[in-house]
Amino acid sequence: MRKPALEFRDVSFSYGGKKPVLDRLNMTIYDREFITIVGASGSGKSTMFRLITGLEIQSGGSILINGETHENRHGKVGYMPQQDLLMPWRTVMDNATLPLELGGVSKKEAKNRILPLLDEFGLSGVENKYPAELSGGMKQRVSFLRSVLTGSNVLLLDEPFSALDAITRLSMQEWLLDQWEKREKTILFITHDVNEALFLSDRIFVFQDTPVHTLQEVVVPLGRPRSLRNLNDPAVLRWKDELIEQLRSGVPL
Repeated sequence: MRKPALEFRDVSFSYGGKKPVLDRLNMTIYDREFITIVGASGSGKSTMFRLITGLEIQSGGSILINGETHENRHGKVGYMPQQDLLMPWRTVMDNATLPLELGGVSKKEAKNRILPLLDEFGLSGVENKYPAELSGGMKQRVSFLRSVLTGSNVLLLDEPFSALDAITRLSMQEWLLDQWEKREKTILFITHDVNEALFLSDRIFVFQDTPVHTLQEVVVPLGRPRSLRNLNDPAVLRWKDELIEQLRSGVPL
């Protein structure tokens, strides 16, 4: 039986007591799932991430991470934002060691832990470079490594590839799937790109009306492993058309 990695139980939230963003929302994400969230800007996607990370506190209900509630959720999940947020005065290595250092690990020990991962993350040979010397894709690899090093099995990725060019973005999507399968993480991923959602996900959650009470769910009709060629499958093309229409009209699938 699959274990829940992340649960929302009757979660409500509003900013400053104004119109609710979430209203008694229930959601379950299971261990090792890849879930993508799509929806219009301002529909509550980033608010959900802020609640999960503990940057905001729900006004009602419970948020469980690996079956437990936490009075302080800071550091309980890994978070990769749209912008890489790398510190420009720190090298690739020093940026990567940051979560370990914040956790009390010495800088020397942190570097020893990261050295074996550099090749796997495509960063071998650039560990002494600064962010300004890296491509957009390389910066996102460092950012993802930093998220993984939090040690959490739950990773939140907020449109991490939106600023990349089309070719780099496709390459990073394939690389991310390889990392996800290898590391057996649970990923919650925000995107506005329907193709990206279909290629990466086990399930897609669609944000529609505000306040959000329920999430429309799409089970992606693709097995694993998968490749970008699978997006040309007739069943996937049909789902893509219906998903786009749903996002435009707000009509449930």
